[in-house]
Amino acid sequence: MRVAVISGGLREPSSTRLLADRLAAAVRAELGQVEVEVIELRRLARAIADAMVTGFASPELEEAFGAVAGSDGVIAVTPTFNATFSGLFKSFFDVLPEQTVEGVPVLIAATGGTERHSLVLDHALRPMFSYLHAVVSPTGVYAATADFGAQGLSERITKAASNFARLLKLCGPRRGDTVNAELDEMQRLLAGA
Repeated sequence: MRVAVISGGLREPSSTRLLADRLAAAVRAELGQVEVEVIELRRLARAIADAMVTGFASPELEEAFGAVAGSDGVIAVTPTFNATFSGLFKSFFDVLPEQTVEGVPVLIAATGGTERHSLVLDHALRPMFSYLHAVVSPTGVYAATADFGAQGLSERITKAASNFARLLKLCGPRRGDTVNAELDEMQRLLAGA
């Protein structure tokens, strides 16, 4: 199994990245052998903005798109600003090629200063990924600043990872790009003629 972890944290170090890493570790503990690739949106901010205004993705952004497209599941974690996901996080999904996450299991998570923003999971993230036709895991994780180091966060991470792992198993490994596979096969046949 391959899992892409998309971290929308804007600072280094970032509580968003910390939550993303903890979720990835918990999923790995549930499934055993899992290849995890972390995509730090902070490092791609300029490339994302350029793609928004030009319509063309840089090679580094194309590489991130390929990591998402080649994954069997996605863990998506964003900081919360004004009760919703960050602009950088949303912009990444705005420039991501259509249908990249269609049918892909997604574990949603968010961080924020207070627990008052916890509805971001159900009022912003779940609808966005549903619109993108992803299969959103039933249990997301919201972590306020006070949750880090406090009792309870580890249990919520474990529960979310367990549900996500079960969803990954049900959906199975992602099938390859059938259109490109058919074109490659056609080219091989024509080359042999």
